[in-house]
Amino acid sequence: MFMNNRLPPAWSKHIKPGPTPKAKVPIAKPLASPQKGNAQSRAQADDALLKQAYAFHQAKRLDEAQDLCLRVLARTPNHPLALYILGTVYLGYDDERALRYFARAVGEEPKNPYYHLSLGEAYVKVSEYSPAIRHMQYALELQPGLIEALCALGRTYTAFDKPDMALPLYEKALKINRDHPKVRAGLAGALSGLGRMDEAAVYLKEAIERRIGVPAAYNDLVQTQKFTEEPEELQSILRELGNPKLGSEAAQQLHHAAGKVLNDLKRYDEAFDHFNRAKQASGYKFDIYLYRQWIDSMIETFTPDFLAARAGYGNPSEMPVFVVGMPRSGTTLTEQICASHPDVHGAGELSKLRRVANAIGLKTSSAGDLHQPITSITEDLSRTLAEEHLSYLRERAPAALRVVDKTPHNFELIGLIGLLFPNARIIHCRRDAIDNCVSCFVLNFSEAHSYNTDLKTLGLYYREYDRLMQHWNKVFPGLIFENRYETLVEDQEAQSRRLIDYLGLPWDDACLRFFDRDGSVNTPSRWQVRQPIYKSSVKRWKNYENEIQPLIQSLGDLAEI
Repeated sequence: MFMNNRLPPAWSKHIKPGPTPKAKVPIAKPLASPQKGNAQSRAQADDALLKQAYAFHQAKRLDEAQDLCLRVLARTPNHPLALYILGTVYLGYDDERALRYFARAVGEEPKNPYYHLSLGEAYVKVSEYSPAIRHMQYALELQPGLIEALCALGRTYTAFDKPDMALPLYEKALKINRDHPKVRAGLAGALSGLGRMDEAAVYLKEAIERRIGVPAAYNDLVQTQKFTEEPEELQSILRELGNPKLGSEAAQQLHHAAGKVLNDLKRYDEAFDHFNRAKQASGYKFDIYLYRQWIDSMIETFTPDFLAARAGYGNPSEMPVFVVGMPRSGTTLTEQICASHPDVHGAGELSKLRRVANAIGLKTSSAGDLHQPITSITEDLSRTLAEEHLSYLRERAPAALRVVDKTPHNFELIGLIGLLFPNARIIHCRRDAIDNCVSCFVLNFSEAHSYNTDLKTLGLYYREYDRLMQHWNKVFPGLIFENRYETLVEDQEAQSRRLIDYLGLPWDDACLRFFDRDGSVNTPSRWQVRQPIYKSSVKRWKNYENEIQPLIQSLGDLAEI
């Protein structure tokens, strides 16, 4: 379970300060049927329980926090603070549920800015940016100087491809509190999204000088340039790593930052040592056997017969384009080339398809029989889901003929895409397997990518991805365009022309100048895609040949040595 240790700021509005009650509070027993006299004592009992729930939440004892909130709700249905704390418990773990709890809290207390802010943040988690922006703006109407809301709205605009709208929000936040941990990092993120790397670096250096969010600031700072000589920051990062009180997340970020600088300086042995230490610090685990069963289930469910029986399903729109593949396989570059075309909008990584998959029970965490969830999609439901998805895409780009969703892991959901959008374009980005895996390993991915925590598991995971892609190519013959990274780098124009032709659009020379686009980029590749295509990343794994033997062994026949 991983959740944000999010402090409910609304707390102070409800509960008077006082000692946290002990675990066994006598008032926790269900009270007698409410009469006029004990309504007040019930409210006090609720407050005491919720104060305790909050203490549990801060201590990451989330099951206990949840239990206390549910006890309050059993006695006082729709208690807004109980609903709110439940939302914070679920945020980052089950975002759909967090969304429902926050929405109920807002319904009970519509003038509470913190409830609107948290509801907005939950919408961001599921990449529903329009309602997120509405609730955050309303939080700011209720409390104009609410710095958390200014920063959250700034982050949301950056994620929604509008970093220019984020800048004034952060500048206002900076005037209110120069040392708030989220202000400078957010400002730097918006500037990076606009390609203004030098200005981003200035704010990150200021954060480091003021000792604000130092590990994250170093991690972002080293991404703003490529180093040709050792910067003074390297020694500072190594000094920070010597701090015995360093937490695991801070260690992870600092090791990745040190590794990035050393890799730029071609000091590969030292760099790889830091990447390995970063992975160890993360403590992430991945069950490759469960994942393999899930891939088996997908392959057994989406057979040619099954798909033939559902030939009329979904919506015939040609608007959706899905760019899929392993992370670091060229998905951002491919999206940028396509989105340079005047009729194409690059929407970045959307979680919409994954939400549909989760809602019908196609979760990768459950390796049971997938036949039942998939057969629950009737022809009517497939049309409804497709139409809803299209209006979500139209909202992003009303005039575009094609809208690109470049969520790499949608490679797992090509069967679902086939049911909803039989005429969708699917571009599969493929790259030299060893290069691809090494490029993943050296990046600081979130826990959602825990297959990336050790080299052996990463290689085995790549084999499962490859096996599933081979299946999709069999059951959807001729549908998926395979875009080889090496081919694209070798002859950019010829491959770009093939891509645009596959999208069914006339050629436009703007696609060769993809790095001049105004759009923002929020993936780890944001530095590279501002440059013309470069060939230095082909066969880059050879720099690490000695260190990556476990990866090469687990890739087996997929490793092109």
